[in-house]
Amino acid sequence: MKNQIEVDQQFICPQCKSKHLRKDNQRGELICQDCGLVLDEDLIDYSPEWRAFDNEQEKQRARTGSPMNELIFDKGLSTTIGWQNKDHYGNRIPARNQSQLRRLRKWHRRTTMRKGNAQNLHRALQYITQISSSMSLPRAVRENAAAIYRKASRKDLIRGRSINGFAAATVYAGCRRCNLPRSLDEVSEASGIDKKEIGRNYRFMSKELSLKLLPVRPQEYLNRFANSLNLKGDAIQEARDLINKTLDNKTISGCSPASIAAAAIYVASLLHHDKKTQKEIAETAGVTEVTIRNHYKKIVNNLNLDVAI
Repeated sequence: MKNQIEVDQQFICPQCKSKHLRKDNQRGELICQDCGLVLDEDLIDYSPEWRAFDNEQEKQRARTGSPMNELIFDKGLSTTIGWQNKDHYGNRIPARNQSQLRRLRKWHRRTTMRKGNAQNLHRALQYITQISSSMSLPRAVRENAAAIYRKASRKDLIRGRSINGFAAATVYAGCRRCNLPRSLDEVSEASGIDKKEIGRNYRFMSKELSLKLLPVRPQEYLNRFANSLNLKGDAIQEARDLINKTLDNKTISGCSPASIAAAAIYVASLLHHDKKTQKEIAETAGVTEVTIRNHYKKIVNNLNLDVAI
């Protein structure tokens, strides 16, 4: 029923001893759903006094604070002094008082992050944002990476390790958690940190925090690579079928998922006369042309495909 909410189960109907009670906000009544008895009336309506007709209007009219943000070291719950030199009326602060305001900002920042771990967390979250922006990752990935870093920081897993290296590993873990496949090479290129260090930090963090992330499948790379190469729809479906058959027959085992997807795209493009060069696919997938040729041969030979290059 519209505009009705479920009532706490501690209330019981005195007539039929039922717990199925509902509060009707339109009438201001508390009603038993089994026998229809009105238990209370003239209830206070705690809903907003304004109406909103879409999500944007609801956000504009809401007077609550902004939601918690994992990407800010204090989650955005503390008070900050704005960088604009204006008072609460919107008037510009006189020049003689601006130096005083700058000192207030400086001391506010120092007192807020007076502990070393707060400064390190602030630095790491800024670095996570920087890597995510350069990789054009969505907000969900950034917040997941920040939450993982906070958890690792609380367990003191970062002591003795590079903050930037560990932050890059959390970005990789955030991509894995959100099912947004990004290779270690891509994270390494965006962060400027060696992929061996990122992989080492990721494995350590995954074990200590029990992340239990599933391995990346080649199918997860397929759509991204195919869209970048402007591959036709039937060729994309063919590449997906080739990947499934390859994995079922265990034709290629222990290989990079990105390289398997790249080889399947190359074979599918040949089968559907939508040929893409090995160089194009290799640049898109971040693998070498030799890798594509080796995997191509395994797929064609083991699945008995008649493909003419």
